[in-house]
Amino acid sequence: MFESRHISIRIHKSADEVYAFTHEPESFTKWAAGLASGLTRDGDPDGEQWIAHGPGGDVHVKFSPANDYGILDHWVTLADGTQLYMPLRVVANGEGAEVVMTLYRPPGMFDDAAFARDAAAVARDLAKLKALVEAKEDA
Repeated sequence: MFESRHISIRIHKSADEVYAFTHEPESFTKWAAGLASGLTRDGDPDGEQWIAHGPGGDVHVKFSPANDYGILDHWVTLADGTQLYMPLRVVANGEGAEVVMTLYRPPGMFDDAAFARDAAAVARDLAKLKALVEAKEDA
């Protein structure tokens, strides 16, 4: 089993509103720094396969299909073929929502400092998501 950290943030918008914003792959480029360089469809007719362009080169990203359960899981395949599973959920929390990302530490992939930096980057990304969604006008 991998070491893991659950990183979450409360957002003062309904879970439906948060999910409506985040479930489109293009929205990830607005708040997820690792995908900020942009996404290109990978020819997948279902729209689940994408290529993310970054400073370390292109990676393939597969997003969960739209669903009624707040699941935003995605899989990142690095150039060397390593696949990273990124569980991401939007769950109702009273009148608001909680967004939870599980960060896994595959054996040999991160030292302690790198894992801490990655967790801090996820926290920054979630804070940016919160700011974006809370700034949106109610529908």
